[in-house]
Amino acid sequence: MDLSRRHALAGAAALAASPLLTTGSARASAPPADKQAPSFYRYKVGDAQVNAISDGANTFPLADTFVLNAKKDEVNAALDKAFLPKDKMTIHFAPLVINTGGKLVVIDTGNGPGALAATKGNVGQFANNMAAAGIDAKNVDMVMISHFHGDHVNGLLAADGTPAFPNAEILVPAAEWKYWNDDGEMAKAASDRMKGLFASNRKLFNDGLKKKVTPYEWGKDVAPGLLAVESVGHTPGHTSFVLSSGSDKLFIQSDVTNHPSLFVANPGWHLMFDQDPAQAETTRRKVYDMLVADKMRVQGFHYPFPANGYVEKDGSGYRLVPAPWSPVI
Repeated sequence: MDLSRRHALAGAAALAASPLLTTGSARASAPPADKQAPSFYRYKVGDAQVNAISDGANTFPLADTFVLNAKKDEVNAALDKAFLPKDKMTIHFAPLVINTGGKLVVIDTGNGPGALAATKGNVGQFANNMAAAGIDAKNVDMVMISHFHGDHVNGLLAADGTPAFPNAEILVPAAEWKYWNDDGEMAKAASDRMKGLFASNRKLFNDGLKKKVTPYEWGKDVAPGLLAVESVGHTPGHTSFVLSSGSDKLFIQSDVTNHPSLFVANPGWHLMFDQDPAQAETTRRKVYDMLVADKMRVQGFHYPFPANGYVEKDGSGYRLVPAPWSPVI
């Protein structure tokens, strides 16, 4: 049908002359919902099933120092370009549960039950969303930790202080374990944030878990089809993973980047949470060049949910292309 501009204008005029809404008061048939649906998403990598489980999202005012080497106006411009509101940041959290066919493996555990209560449900949702996905924490065989920041490790304990995954082996990067248990490194901690991390990590692992962890090394399979990959900079022992099954592969980047609209698009930007920002940038560029060259799917802990896609080169940076959503597994 040929719809000319004249016809379109005439139709608009007719609509204006005959309002669609009546003047009487309208009543909804039911009150609006006040809760979001449980957040989980499943996809396959070969024969392995990946379950992305949301731990929620944290929104906070954008600090001048959020990006150490970019001005706040530049960060706001990047947010605006991505159709995100200025002057605030929203960071997402997405732990994984991987069913390899032989093992049920959790990768990182979210902010934990304390954060769930403190934020009134904004973060700390991992345990509830995992249960909603039909996954029983008692059936988890292995919990793989990428690094020792609170949004990755605080879900290791339940609200009553007992292990959240009572039958699982807890595996941690050997370099990360050594660093946070080094008294000399703790004595060097200058900022309140770093001092707090040393204290909270020691309380969690040494008191809460009674040091019942298994350190793992880079360059080896730490679970069936799951290779531990050195990706330091964010922390001294920061680890990513490659999940392989058949001819399919998935790069699980952990915190190689934070929000992609900022740090995928601008790989030279330094995040305030990176312990060695220059090393983190070197790692980021190396990883993303590999992802582009291999066209490998990537799962990002801080990507907007369901937090996975593909990367392409875009000028001096990169662009994340979200993977298509599928109604079937």
